[in-house]
Amino acid sequence: MAERGGGSRVVIVMGVSGSGKSTVGARLADLLGVPFLEGDDLHSASNRVKMASGHPLDDADRRSWLAAITEWIRTTASSGHGGVAACSALKRAYRDQFRRTGANVWFLYLALDREVAEKRMTRRRGHFMPPGLLDSQYATLEPLHADEPGVTIGVNGLESPEEVLAAVVRAVSAPER
Repeated sequence: MAERGGGSRVVIVMGVSGSGKSTVGARLADLLGVPFLEGDDLHSASNRVKMASGHPLDDADRRSWLAAITEWIRTTASSGHGGVAACSALKRAYRDQFRRTGANVWFLYLALDREVAEKRMTRRRGHFMPPGLLDSQYATLEPLHADEPGVTIGVNGLESPEEVLAAVVRAVSAPER
């Protein structure tokens, strides 16, 4: 990972809705002293309305959203300070698009069971993504592949963001085998 306040790695905190991407991503960015992007903020109004009404996005809907995140990655990496973004990044093709920027992109996949995600989503308030769209997210999800830079953290039994962040730090700090 990037050193605090330096380096140009861009970490994409990925996973389905309810996995903790936004909370963990913001805390990780704070820990590293780098900018944080809430990827949901870049969704168009029409995408938000579509999801809020219970309809999943397709690749055409995601195109401009992914382009905006890709541009943020380019800009952030060129700043020399790196950054952290929360983005579902459900498909390998989306992650490959981010990597084609030439930036040092690294993925942190927060993996959890559907039942846990649904429980978390029903507790949160004010988010446009309804629990009814979880099935479509799991159907679309292509977990991080072994040849993609990053790590998968199982977050099923981790309830607090602090526990997840501690698991992330342990995983990232572990010597490579």
